[in-house]
Amino acid sequence: MKAVVQRRYGTAVLGELDVPVPGPGQVLLEVRAAGVDMGTWHLLAGKPYLVRVIGFGFRGPKVPVPGRDVSGVVTGIGPGVTEFAVGDEVFGTCEGSFAEYSVAPVSQLARKPAGISFAEAAAVPISGGTALQGLREVRAGQRVLVLGAGGGVGSYGVQIAKARQAHVTGVCSTRKMDLVRSLGADEVVDYTVADFTGTYDLILDCGGNRSLSRLRKALTPRGTLVLVGAETGGSLTGGFERALRAAALNPFTSQKLFLLMSKERADVFDELRVLIEAGEVKPPVEREFPLPEALNAIDHVYSRRSLGKVVVTI
Repeated sequence: MKAVVQRRYGTAVLGELDVPVPGPGQVLLEVRAAGVDMGTWHLLAGKPYLVRVIGFGFRGPKVPVPGRDVSGVVTGIGPGVTEFAVGDEVFGTCEGSFAEYSVAPVSQLARKPAGISFAEAAAVPISGGTALQGLREVRAGQRVLVLGAGGGVGSYGVQIAKARQAHVTGVCSTRKMDLVRSLGADEVVDYTVADFTGTYDLILDCGGNRSLSRLRKALTPRGTLVLVGAETGGSLTGGFERALRAAALNPFTSQKLFLLMSKERADVFDELRVLIEAGEVKPPVEREFPLPEALNAIDHVYSRRSLGKVVVTI
């Protein structure tokens, strides 16, 4: 099979590998599309170096094929699998989705939402799942601030918060304002002109760089700050220090401050399927790249030029 093959950090090529064989609790997928997010770039680059220390491979990547978001058709069944059959259309996550075939655990797959393409389905799992888990506490009538509202997680955050009947303010750059409005944001702030004002019941900070003190001032006394990564913290830790400070402060304040460690689970993806089929969430796919141009897709996301999501099609 054709696949993007990565033997060392910082580079990858289109090559050929054997088709994998599903093990217990796994299925073989004919991959139709693979989503791209900032996590894809981090694992390709091996930066921040913290990702190497926490188990992705110190000298080189443990998994030779990049990509986690996936949509496709089940073509093989591993021992003990009863959840799916050959021919089922699914989406979710796996290791090595930048390939014509991949194996995926059934614990990380759900049936593809009806009425959307494979490319749209592949844009959902990690970004949509992260936003969904970060907004669990949102209630109707609350004020929600989404920082990075024009990116992958943020674009789902706006839609999911609106589905929960919150008042949503999205913060983004000038060129992403129309997208954020189209997703349903009640207010859109162009951070290149002026910063946000007011107070909020929940702040979803998607890869931002604002200080904890600035964010806490924008929270209500019992508000919640959800940190979803950071992209300005350098090569060593990638901004993880801010999450550590939030964890240290959390026991001493009435506000909730935490780094979101989202789970890749079938039940989360199935909940997203329901929201999509109900018309409350639409995967915001800006651009599709063919498999031979997968590295261009990653570069496009890393440049922060993307509006919503980018997908590699196979």
